[in-house]
Amino acid sequence: MQTFEYTIRDALGIHVRPAGLLVQQAQKARSSVTLAVRRGGDVETASLKRLFTLMQLNIRAGETVFITVDGPDEAETAPALEAFLRAHL
Repeated sequence: MQTFEYTIRDALGIHVRPAGLLVQQAQKARSSVTLAVRRGGDVETASLKRLFTLMQLNIRAGETVFITVDGPDEAETAPALEAFLRAHL
């Protein structure tokens, strides 16, 4: 299992266009890919392979997300997703 965190820099947060591209990137993986965000004392999670669950989190600029990749191609998937986030969000 590989985990990393990223603080969203896009002024609009995770909005539809980059979210769709992020989901497409995650769907290439054979591994399970999960995004979590902490708000207050709660942790909300979503599969990064499902656009609607990701959009329901309503992640805003400045929030830190935690990505967990678990599976056979996690060593390649985690850095690719981190690079995507840095380039687009």
